[in-house]
Amino acid sequence: MVEELKKHSTLTKKSGPIVLAIMDGVGYGKYVEGDAVKASKLPTLDSLTASCPHVALKAHGTAVGLPSDDDMGNSEVGHNALGCGRVFSQGAKLVSNSIATGHLYQGETWLKLTNRVKENDSTLHFIGLLSDGNVHSHIDHLEHMVRTAKQQGVKTVRIHALLDGRDVGATSALDYFEPFEAFLKEISDENFDGKIASGGGRMVITMDRYDANWDMVRLGWETHVLGVGQIFPSAVEAIHMLREETKAIDQDIPPFVVADEDGAPVGTIEDGDSVIFFNFRGDRSLEITKAFEQGDSFDKFDRVRVPDVEYAGMMEYDGDLHIPSQFLVNPPQITRTMSEYLAFNKVRQYAISETQKFGHVTYFFNGNNSGKFDNELETFEEVLSDVIPFEKKPEMKCKEITDKVVAAIESGKYDFIRLNYPNGDMVGHTGVFEAVKISMEAMDTQIARLKESVEKVGGVLMLTADHGNADDMYEHKKTGEVAMDGDHPKAKTSHSLNPVPFIIFDPTYNGEYKKELNEGLGISSVTATCMNFLGFEAPEDYDSSILKI
Repeated sequence: MVEELKKHSTLTKKSGPIVLAIMDGVGYGKYVEGDAVKASKLPTLDSLTASCPHVALKAHGTAVGLPSDDDMGNSEVGHNALGCGRVFSQGAKLVSNSIATGHLYQGETWLKLTNRVKENDSTLHFIGLLSDGNVHSHIDHLEHMVRTAKQQGVKTVRIHALLDGRDVGATSALDYFEPFEAFLKEISDENFDGKIASGGGRMVITMDRYDANWDMVRLGWETHVLGVGQIFPSAVEAIHMLREETKAIDQDIPPFVVADEDGAPVGTIEDGDSVIFFNFRGDRSLEITKAFEQGDSFDKFDRVRVPDVEYAGMMEYDGDLHIPSQFLVNPPQITRTMSEYLAFNKVRQYAISETQKFGHVTYFFNGNNSGKFDNELETFEEVLSDVIPFEKKPEMKCKEITDKVVAAIESGKYDFIRLNYPNGDMVGHTGVFEAVKISMEAMDTQIARLKESVEKVGGVLMLTADHGNADDMYEHKKTGEVAMDGDHPKAKTSHSLNPVPFIIFDPTYNGEYKKELNEGLGISSVTATCMNFLGFEAPEDYDSSILKI
């Protein structure tokens, strides 16, 4: 339960709104070479950094609830931290703990799915991202579940494996597929048969989000369920041949189906089977889950046939709508978020981004809940993303987002405004350095408009990020030297381990806090800082404010 917030002893509410601008994927780079943020012309950000209070914040690893500081931050956990003001153990850590303790295998859902295939002498299918990126999934989780399924008497397992290339190296797929195919061959015997049955790049099939492109899910359904698509004798051979044919990086590899010597798919999904979607992150898991779980009301594409299966997700992907209906590991129970406190205390809120990050400033920011806490006080606005490769239009929708935010700032209707500029992350994931520079410069132009609008009404603008990405666009060796791909630097498409900015533009500053900010904090401390600027003390268990009073 939330309660009335205490008034801050020193800070009082400004005449204008408090604006939190999240520059998705913009960090402070470790290396000059490959840092597209430093390479860009950013007069507004440079000016704000030179003249305003600013500090670096941690946005990865244990600072955002991930298992270790070797784990990159991501948009889901980053927005959780920004919205709830505390650090919760997140998906990867929860799943690892559940597997290590054996709780996953003792749970009702695991037993229900495995018992079904044993009783029917049918197949247990796993669908998900095959890498150790630890953002959406981890290959170790899959391997452990396959081993356990065999030990418990499951006879047939099929893997529908998506290529990553975003949370890991852009062309690293074979580093995972080759040893995994070898692992399946090693454990297969007269009592157990394990194979990779289908696959494709994560940005081509299955893993769409926010209803941006249901055609991706259709392709995934046809590939995994129906076994329709280009046929290959193995997943490894498919990757070799499709990479040669298309020159695509992993995330863009076309879908493929693995077939036997007679040309028949080895792993279509049939009546009586069980299916586990083994990704633990929610945003790119919801749509394929709906395709499996919704009955006749499903209208996004023609599924051709809908097999009678037991379906489960690794976790509950939407705690508000309870999707999926069955899952293996309970998600973090995030309660008492900033939005809930502010709604209870009659603070008017506005949240906006384009489709690609809309759920981040709403669903994830609100503790993995898709609804509002007060329909009268909260306004959510989505700017529709273009369905084109992001490097083709790297400015994305930052102008359209800013148009609406400027109108919201100057309307006087809102006390707290949050927005997400997706450019640094979504264009960063393409690995196209020059496109990222364009995206950064386009965003900088829009931040200038935010600054002008905030100054006009006497508000506060805070700039931060959920994690790094655009700041680390080249692969580096342990020596720090740039890794080369022929004559060119090898592109890095994953997030970085770098800290992120936190900048305060306060045009009516009158000395009520020190311009020197607290150091060594994580992005979860942004939450208490927002509350302070709104004139409130943060709840006692929130991570400390960045402000020195």
